Amino acid sequence: MKVLVIQPKIGMGDMVIYLPYIHGISKKYQTPVSILVKENSRANQLLAEDDHIKEILILDRTKDNSGAHDGFSGFFKLIKNLKLKKFDKVFIFNSSLRYFLISKIAGIKNISQYPLFRKKDNIVTSAKIFTENELGKIVSTQPELIINKNKVNEARHKFSKEFKHICLGLSASGPTKRWDIKNFIKLCININSKIPSKFYLAAGKNDKNLIDQFLNSELSNKCISFKDLKISETLPIIKNCNLYIGNDTGWLHISSALGVKCLALFMDSPVQAYGKYSKNINIIVPEGETEETTTHDTLGADKISFKRVFNKSIELLS
Repeated sequence: MKVLVIQPKIGMGDMVIYLPYIHGISKKYQTPVSILVKENSRANQLLAEDDHIKEILILDRTKDNSGAHDGFSGFFKLIKNLKLKKFDKVFIFNSSLRYFLISKIAGIKNISQYPLFRKKDNIVTSAKIFTENELGKIVSTQPELIINKNKVNEARHKFSKEFKHICLGLSASGPTKRWDIKNFIKLCININSKIPSKFYLAAGKNDKNLIDQFLNSELSNKCISFKDLKISETLPIIKNCNLYIGNDTGWLHISSALGVKCLALFMDSPVQAYGKYSKNINIIVPEGETEETTTHDTLGADKISFKRVFNKSIELLS
């Protein structure tokens, strides 16, 4: 049987969050599945060594509707692409009529999809309920990124046992979701004074300014930047880290899925959706807020307690 999974959300974090359900589908049908995802999901790098994945098809849709699969012509182009693959079954992690019609016209006989036109809700809850109903079995929400063990061992040999190794999630999808870089630098100076540590700066080329501030600080000789590395090259490094500290960003979800303990700072995104699905994620929210009240538009970046972050970091490192 040829199975397709359509996951149209953008970003690495969402890709990781959907992994348990994609794995569950693959195991149920005892075959690797094809996935249709956006390029920004970085699925090509995150899932390159995942035996549950047969192929990764790129969904080219953009905010300005300039993508190859946008609009009327893009609708039929995607139909043509899928029709050539001759899929028997599709799981659509989306409630849009567009993907239902595309699958139907592409000749996919067996279509499973979220209820049409459903309003946005908890990303994890929606995926879990949908997958469990379709598969008839319980599916864990805990994702697992599968990477080459030899590469993990190679990275481990480069890690000095004299230090703790900490992955820092400096980037974020927007400025309101980012703890000030000066706080991160101060935090790392304080951690290093108590527990000698090395810091891995999980941020890309768009975050050059943040990385430069670290590299120009007194911590410069204790920092390794991910700026010039491919996502796939960072995975064995992160896997060997003792702790992730950082914003609610794709690096958080990658670290969690690699089995790393995480300290996640939520200040302007929903904890219940993005922070509670994994046993590896510990949460800090703004002062005066709770995990239930911290969501979009909380705007609490200035209310994250430095003392709480520092104390929890030391606790998790110990």
